[in-house]
Amino acid sequence: MNPSRVVSPGEASSLIERGYQYLDVRSEAEFEAGHPPGAFNVPLLRAGEGGLESNADFVSVVTAVFSTSQPLLVGCKSGGRSRRAIEMLEAAGFVDLADLGAGWDGKRDAFGRLQPGWSRAGLPVECGQPHGRAYADLKNRKAT
Repeated sequence: MNPSRVVSPGEASSLIERGYQYLDVRSEAEFEAGHPPGAFNVPLLRAGEGGLESNADFVSVVTAVFSTSQPLLVGCKSGGRSRRAIEMLEAAGFVDLADLGAGWDGKRDAFGRLQPGWSRAGLPVECGQPHGRAYADLKNRKAT
């Protein structure tokens, strides 16, 4: 088992070239507004009656779409949701996970400096809800 690791946007792009699949755990609306080309969307949180709440189907949808041996690069907006998602996926048996630590937008370090995320690093961007990779399609593949 490889422990998960935090990677930069440049390292993330290289991992995708080497066969990692990008798992975007942001909301469907965030994903639609922009994501790495080829990304799959399984939101960690969903809109509920009281605001955002955990997506109870998160792990079951991911395991229906990917084998636990598939290398996954997990990303969110700025790193918080992806860390939580990786913990859940490791508990479910996934063995090769990487975390896009600065996420899509980027995050501030301890000194307030912006660490650019994927979108600010000048990497390719795809918009919309691509057929077969949008959550609406993926949740239909969930194991029953």
